[in-house]
Amino acid sequence: MDPWLILALLAMGTFGGFAAGLLGIGGGMVLVPFITMIFTARGFADELVVHMAIATALGVILFTSMSSVRAHHKHGAVLWPVVRLLAPGILIGSWIGPWIGKQMNTSVLAFFFGCFVAFSATQMLIGKKPTAARELPGRAGMFATGGLIGILSGLVGAGGGFVSVPFMTRCNVRIHNAVATSAALGFPIALSGTLSNMFYGWGEPGLPAWSLGFVYLPALAIIVLASVTMAPLGARTAHKMPVRQLQRIFAVILYALAVYMFWKAFN
Repeated sequence: MDPWLILALLAMGTFGGFAAGLLGIGGGMVLVPFITMIFTARGFADELVVHMAIATALGVILFTSMSSVRAHHKHGAVLWPVVRLLAPGILIGSWIGPWIGKQMNTSVLAFFFGCFVAFSATQMLIGKKPTAARELPGRAGMFATGGLIGILSGLVGAGGGFVSVPFMTRCNVRIHNAVATSAALGFPIALSGTLSNMFYGWGEPGLPAWSLGFVYLPALAIIVLASVTMAPLGARTAHKMPVRQLQRIFAVILYALAVYMFWKAFN
């Protein structure tokens, strides 16, 4: 593999992992635009680059979520009964999300992702916390909510935190527990979404060598190596720096990434 490509992927994984640990966000919002840039520069088929970027980002979350969940579990913050109620719907939704994405061409998918990132950046910039207004729904309601979280996350390659955390806090779940529980939900999202992208991308014409469906294995391995290493450092840094100010800076970065995805959509 080209040494410059390895360095670019390591740098991307380092930044994405640190940001995920620092701000408690899923790496997909950061990784997908950067992976799209790199795959485009490498000359991968234009009609596949966004699909491959999303699939590869979900594969990264599969590994980074495990270290995050372990840390939250040690502090007793994960609400496992909530995870068990949401997980079945999430597994189904995260399988459906990539199938929906496959029906979209690259331009439509890039535009949809850009909208998602811009919305998430606005949430981060405003920093408004949802007001608790109700209790968690029953089993059927949790299954349906998990399905919606899974579909959106599988479609855009994100860990689901920007949907699941506001949902739980509106249902009177403490923000600390909501973030920890959302981290635990990242694993079933990434597991089902990654397997779905492998399945629906299998045998797709134009995929480069070392692809498993839409997942590009060399990029996955290198990014995971850097992300898993840097995420704990980001988490430790969060306790020493003014995270609210960093969130505003990071929101601006997300807006820039959204602009790139919009440009990719209309180009």
